[in-house]
Amino acid sequence: MPNGISPIADADDPCRLAAAELNAAYRAGSLSPVEVTLAALERAEAINPLFNAFTMIDRKGAIEAAGASEKRWRAGEPLSAADGIPTTLKDIVWVKGWSVRYGSRTTTSAAYDKDAPAVALLRRAGAVFIGQTTTPEFGWKAITDSGLCGITRNPWNAQKTPGGSSGGAAVAAATGAGVFHLGTDGGGSIRIPASFTGIAGLKPTFGRVPAYPSSAFGTVAHIGPMARTALDLSIMADAMSGRDISDWQQGVGTLAPLGRIEDTLLGARIGYWSKPPSGALDSGIAAAVSHALTYLDAFGATVEPIDLPGGDLLDLFQHHWFTGAAARLALVAPSERAGIDPGFLEIAEAGAAFDVQALVAAQLERAEFGAAMDRLLDAYDFIVSPGTSVPAFDVGLEVPPGSGLSRWTEWAAFSYPINLSQQPACVIPCGMTAAGLPVGFQIIGARGDDARMLSAAADLEAAFLPMTEAFRLKDFA
Repeated sequence: MPNGISPIADADDPCRLAAAELNAAYRAGSLSPVEVTLAALERAEAINPLFNAFTMIDRKGAIEAAGASEKRWRAGEPLSAADGIPTTLKDIVWVKGWSVRYGSRTTTSAAYDKDAPAVALLRRAGAVFIGQTTTPEFGWKAITDSGLCGITRNPWNAQKTPGGSSGGAAVAAATGAGVFHLGTDGGGSIRIPASFTGIAGLKPTFGRVPAYPSSAFGTVAHIGPMARTALDLSIMADAMSGRDISDWQQGVGTLAPLGRIEDTLLGARIGYWSKPPSGALDSGIAAAVSHALTYLDAFGATVEPIDLPGGDLLDLFQHHWFTGAAARLALVAPSERAGIDPGFLEIAEAGAAFDVQALVAAQLERAEFGAAMDRLLDAYDFIVSPGTSVPAFDVGLEVPPGSGLSRWTEWAAFSYPINLSQQPACVIPCGMTAAGLPVGFQIIGARGDDARMLSAAADLEAAFLPMTEAFRLKDFA
């Protein structure tokens, strides 16, 4: 392994067990939530000096929660399949009793007195919160560094970025420091770090997971799970889904519960989206994903090349994202802005310069694009694509060196369109580049069809196993 880090190839390591395996062990009494939580805490403490995944590790709170879970399991009364599962929370959602800084020195260190809805649902399900994971300032970009918390590094190569903005969560998942990891995704912030670190990440259908307070970035922003397997994504997503009346944007109904659906890929009609609307597709990633597509033959699936509908999707997304940045910056007093990430200030300034007519036009164009995507996913069972157009690149940079790009949005082109259209999208690993960096494979489903899409992802995970064994058996400690 790079950087002199020795992998632990023990499949029975409690830090590598999936939620269903832990449920079975808790039920049988062969493992306890306290044992597993202690192992996760030790792993988090071991990897944090190397990769900077955590802003805070809550040893006392985690052990207390694990003890309560252990009593429930011994009584045969677990709250859910998430009960006793070590879980991390991104430093961008409210957590009662924790300081939430949004990766920014402009925020207060005072503890919050209320959970965000998704956090409250996970707590109610019995999840054990072991710590808080790093994010760039206000989650504005697809790499993870900030003036407050420093640089977060990729465990496959510490000189590379894990992506962002949920980079700390991805590193925690990849290294076994917890099983469930709450991330947010406004333009790829779950799926990009999942691709860069060889884990699984889900951007659910918009509204499945409630959000409060509303994101300054509006309805492109989603909350979702990150884990090591698609099944764990499904279990965690189910635990954090539900109606919450504080989230007006969620809608009046709730989506159907998630669950495994068999044979979702059998004879499926699949559209392969391989042309990013901005930037260029790396040849190594293209080759890995093309090879992965051959595994669909075993399911009798039909794969057809497709292009996305719409016009200049980069410009459309940037109208939404940059104006969101301007709105977020407006909450910061001018006297406190000197230490803010310069890139964030730049996009906020660009967003503030958009006129009202241009913004309304962008909102109308987004509606047309979303409807066209709904029609496309009525014609196809699923759309698949590379998880990212580039592999992980050097830390401290917003764009790959020598790429000629200027902003992260330009290389996040397999992500941000699906934030605009709000379909569920899942990334799983499908191999590695010649340089030993993970490659992600994205599966997109129709809105509300999260269960079928996650089931397809689970089937593909099993099919891809010969290419992804390294992701399942290695730890970094």
